[in-house]
Amino acid sequence: MDKNIEEKKEEILKKGSKTFSEFKKFIAKGNAMDLAVGVIIGSAFGKIVSSIVDDILMPIIGVIIGGIDFSNLNIKIGEATITYGNFLQNVIDFLIIAVCIFFIVKLMKKFTKKEGAPAPAPVKEPNTVLLEEIRDLLKEKQEVK
Repeated sequence: MDKNIEEKKEEILKKGSKTFSEFKKFIAKGNAMDLAVGVIIGSAFGKIVSSIVDDILMPIIGVIIGGIDFSNLNIKIGEATITYGNFLQNVIDFLIIAVCIFFIVKLMKKFTKKEGAPAPAPVKEPNTVLLEEIRDLLKEKQEVK
């Protein structure tokens, strides 16, 4: 019975080690790091945009629409209170944030350099391809010995 437990422990450790190794490879890739940086910057940027919406744009919109505060609008059905005004406020906030991000992305595209199409890969002559195949076969033959 102890052997069975020891074998299961070793199996679990091997699987865990393999999984950890795969995780390290995943994290080391540039895409995962770029994503992490993007999320962090997006979070910080979200605070700035929320401040613009809450502190600058919404008071202006409030003056334009006569000072209506959507967040207090609600309907009472029995004992339940449906605060649809808060939902409307969040929808308006989202639309304003989406417009701000749209214009910022559009502005960023103007400042980034446009890269041309990548150069096509050079076409090898048939003789070169044949010589490379012969070389590879000779290497394989030497490795087998």
